[in-house]
Amino acid sequence: MYERKLLDEILDRDNLNQAFKQVKKNKGAAGVDGMTVDELEGYLAMNKAEIIQQIRGRKYQPQPVLRVEIPKPNGGKRLLGIPTVIDRVIQQAIAQVLTPMFDKGFSEYSYGFRPKRYAEMAILQALEFMNDGYDWIVDIDLERFFDTVHHDRLMNLVSRTVSDGDVISLIRKFLVSGVQIDEDYKETVIGTPQGGNLSPLLSNIMLNELDKELENRGLHFVRYADDCIILVKSEMAAKRVMRSVTKFIEEKLGLIVNVEKSRVITPNEPDMKFLGFGFFKDKLAEVYKAKPHHKSVEYFKYKLKQLTRKNWSVGTKYQVERINQLVRGWINYFKVGYMKTLLRNIDSHTRFRLRMCIWKKWKTAKNRRKNLIKLGMNWNNAYKYSHTSKGVARIAYSWVLTTTITNKRLAAFGLTSCVQHYNKVHA
Repeated sequence: MYERKLLDEILDRDNLNQAFKQVKKNKGAAGVDGMTVDELEGYLAMNKAEIIQQIRGRKYQPQPVLRVEIPKPNGGKRLLGIPTVIDRVIQQAIAQVLTPMFDKGFSEYSYGFRPKRYAEMAILQALEFMNDGYDWIVDIDLERFFDTVHHDRLMNLVSRTVSDGDVISLIRKFLVSGVQIDEDYKETVIGTPQGGNLSPLLSNIMLNELDKELENRGLHFVRYADDCIILVKSEMAAKRVMRSVTKFIEEKLGLIVNVEKSRVITPNEPDMKFLGFGFFKDKLAEVYKAKPHHKSVEYFKYKLKQLTRKNWSVGTKYQVERINQLVRGWINYFKVGYMKTLLRNIDSHTRFRLRMCIWKKWKTAKNRRKNLIKLGMNWNNAYKYSHTSKGVARIAYSWVLTTTITNKRLAAFGLTSCVQHYNKVHA
């Protein structure tokens, strides 16, 4: 139990400055008051002393979070709560002080929103369990986890480590600050808004109770935030674990298990998806390996398609920069997966679509002729093909563009190859 005064650490000048820098780095949209991250520094310079005084006197009142709906790749919607930028700084300051206190008590098999822990570590741990013979998976889906957390249960868990009443009071104020949906205000009697800087830590504090229960039972599991799989050796054991763990989650933690989405499954089934990854068994090596799940691949291709729209009126340089950002980010996340053949096909298709965009941007026959000659085509062919009636797609596939806007030229222009970046991160 920590008996010292924590509020002083939270309101320490260096801690608040670090929190401000982190919020500014994260950027993000404005909350209900409309204040942007860019306006934050000036506001704090004028009002920081008053805010600190209000917090010390327990008079600070967080504003409601702005409720927005974020489309999911599968067509659903994720409810996100956006606190004001001021509240984000205070939440971040709390999280920076509390995280080291709680983190050392968290499970070795919890990987989400923790210092120096990443999704790829969770995937590698899952593979280790699978290849040790634990190849039946209990995939438990928590229904609207962030919206169903019981405040009293959560605060009871927090108070086991934090004894400073001022800090306890401040955290509870954030939990009950409410949400604003369009012009309507709604109280939050349960739940912790997904999107707040403090929410990841609070979710780990709550779900650490599940981790401890699974460890006490001697079960093998991997958890990343509210995404948890339990790995056992037989279907019968998996079904038994599903029943008993569901009962524990609902009765002891007060959370809701989505029965329709929870299932007992084997790693190499097409529907098995964990943190965006799927799994397969290498028949030669007789081991399980990871790969991007087909739904993750479909969404990646969709986003590439959006960035290579023929009617997107931006410069090719900007277009290539956006493609590169997407490619690097996606491959950096999925780098532990096997996907070279997939990436070669994506590279080829991306170059084809980029050639279509370039041809479309050239617009007139005169401009196309000029650019084709500049890229090495003789005048007769350049004149002939600049007046072609063939569609954009046929031209992009043909030798007209593949021998002028070559792969080498696209690379020199700055286009990142998926395969080359994959090789680079594995070098």
